[in-house]
Amino acid sequence: MNRTVVAFSLSLLPFMISSGMMYSVLPIYISKELGANVMETGMLFTTGATVGLFTSIIIGKIADRFGKKPLILLSQMLFALVMLIYSIITDFVYAYPIHVLEGFAWASLGVAYPALLADVAKKGRRGEAFGIYNTVWNMGWVIGPILGGTLAHFFGFRLMLRISAIMILVGLIIAMVVIREESSQ
Repeated sequence: MNRTVVAFSLSLLPFMISSGMMYSVLPIYISKELGANVMETGMLFTTGATVGLFTSIIIGKIADRFGKKPLILLSQMLFALVMLIYSIITDFVYAYPIHVLEGFAWASLGVAYPALLADVAKKGRRGEAFGIYNTVWNMGWVIGPILGGTLAHFFGFRLMLRISAIMILVGLIIAMVVIREESSQ
């Protein structure tokens, strides 16, 4: 097993736990505390996905030109900002610009992490590398929803979102240390 791949993948764990925390309860928060109806909640999520749809190819070109690590770090910073802003808004209409940021951050993460993983994985072991990466990804989504639901239930959505932001910043620091843009093909 490639230790670089494991370390690289584990640097994503705090982020994946946080995203699992947020996305498992976000529709409830948007409707209960921010006043959106079901259709408006769907429109918010569509906004973020649309940004990703129209920016992913451009982001891929930026990653090839300027490096993947800066985009990975930027995406984590943006996600921490998304969590913090979500924790202070009082109406769902303010969530639209948040979802624009979130869509760009997801597109950046979705392009840069796998591309860098392919760069650092040993030739002939890329399938295993992506298996490790996906295991960590899913681990975050196993831990995140129950943690987010529990925190939101006992301490409120806003505190849960702030804890999520802190976790992402911890992951950002880990990523800054662990991720190196080098090819071991």
